Amino acid sequence: MSNELNHLAALATKGRISRREFVGRAGALGMSTAMAGSLLATAARAADPVKGGVLRAGVQGGQSTDSLDPALAASDVPYMINMTWGETLVDVGLGGALEMRVAEEVSSNADATQWMFKIRKGIEYHDGGTISAEDVVATLKRHTDDASQSGAQGIVKGIADMKAEGDMVTLTLNAANADLPFLMADYHLLIQKAGGVANPTSGIGSGGYMIVEHEAGVRTAMERFANYWDSSRCHADSVEVLSINDNTARTAAIQAGQIHMMTRVDPKIVELLAGNTDVVIERAAGPGHYVFIMRCDAAPFDNNDLRMALKMSVNRAELVEKILGGMGSPGNDFPINGAYPLFDDSIPQREYDAAMAAEFYKKSGHDGSPIVLQVAPSAFPGAVEAAQLFQASANAAGIPLAVKLEPDDGYWSNVWNVAPFCASYWGGRPVQDQMYSTAYLSTADWNDTAFKDAKFDELMVAARGELDQAKRKGMYSEMANILRDTGGLICPMFNDWVEGRRAEVGGWIPNPAGTLMNGRALSMCWLNA
Repeated sequence: MSNELNHLAALATKGRISRREFVGRAGALGMSTAMAGSLLATAARAADPVKGGVLRAGVQGGQSTDSLDPALAASDVPYMINMTWGETLVDVGLGGALEMRVAEEVSSNADATQWMFKIRKGIEYHDGGTISAEDVVATLKRHTDDASQSGAQGIVKGIADMKAEGDMVTLTLNAANADLPFLMADYHLLIQKAGGVANPTSGIGSGGYMIVEHEAGVRTAMERFANYWDSSRCHADSVEVLSINDNTARTAAIQAGQIHMMTRVDPKIVELLAGNTDVVIERAAGPGHYVFIMRCDAAPFDNNDLRMALKMSVNRAELVEKILGGMGSPGNDFPINGAYPLFDDSIPQREYDAAMAAEFYKKSGHDGSPIVLQVAPSAFPGAVEAAQLFQASANAAGIPLAVKLEPDDGYWSNVWNVAPFCASYWGGRPVQDQMYSTAYLSTADWNDTAFKDAKFDELMVAARGELDQAKRKGMYSEMANILRDTGGLICPMFNDWVEGRRAEVGGWIPNPAGTLMNGRALSMCWLNA
């Protein structure tokens, strides 16, 4: 059996079979899913990468207003570009393990109020010079500035003092935080020379590829950085990120071999692609979720009875089946699922209840005018269809929900985090504190529901420093219930990452932490002959 499993792992590593097929066949031979995943990861790391060629990714979510400033990355295209030219202090690898990147060691004091990061020596920038502890501090400080509009503000504002001494960065926190190292893996916190203060959009970092051409919302081309410090990565001579928002165009591109990997395979065409021996479908269940967001500070969504009416009028099971093709799970109006440590699975699952929705709607006193939900195809795969299904189930409960279709270009700058009610998605985060800090802390710049609750904030701070895991889980459960019952988040479903790659792509290891191997696919994969 050992030889057969090793052979299967080699086939999967070379791209000849999918991870899902490997796990299934390994299970038939008596191996658990966890053990199969471990064997596959080991085989992928041990495989001999093929050097050379051009590796291309077709990614949904690009627009002409995209910026190379890591602080502003809000959709998959800038995320993928930035994760290829830049690096963070640490990364989150398979199984949620912390991996050292710019930092080579992490330690803390006894009560987790102070964290020390030892900076790896000799990591070079694309334009010369090496990363210093001072650069790290300057980077973190820039993200604390309100003017930066950083998506990581909810994280870095919890740091009371930042100090650089030699190769050591010391962060002293306002309150204890046992998860602080994981927060430093946030994709906005790419280390930039002098913090990127003078030119945050330069696209110059320390990653394995350096930008040679960049047309926002269209194409970004990068070539391998000769002085990159990590010899285990960056096998292609050059890589490209192509912004392809249309699902049909993206699918045609991978079938024709014009791209080697793609994000967000539409569940409706999974079987079609699976029949193409040149294309492999990859799936990973994780913390990503598709949402409808109501701003609690904007009428009529400043009325919690109306918010509850809309939450009760979503048919979650229908959306999971028809939009995700069953490749996901129902959401419960808070952004946490079983992918997170300390998840409370005893919280009752919210179901579609037209009678209760109608009761809440009547109680809200709403005047009966159309409640407009703004949506664009790029909000998430099937977003328009999901909004229409939501409209139908809400209308059946007597709620006058209307859908307004918006163009993809400009959606993430003009609608998301601006409009009172719109569709969106979140990729999730490694730990609960980071997800809540980024999007639900009262002062977070990316609090896209404008949710503000003093008790919720108080619990968040307390949970960070609580080392008793049972007590910490209880705090997270209370936070989940507060958000579920009073927040502006409608979370109908958690999505699997469903992505496509060409069979000739080697080194692929699905990472539940994020799309395209948590943004590292271009850096870690190669093209087999």
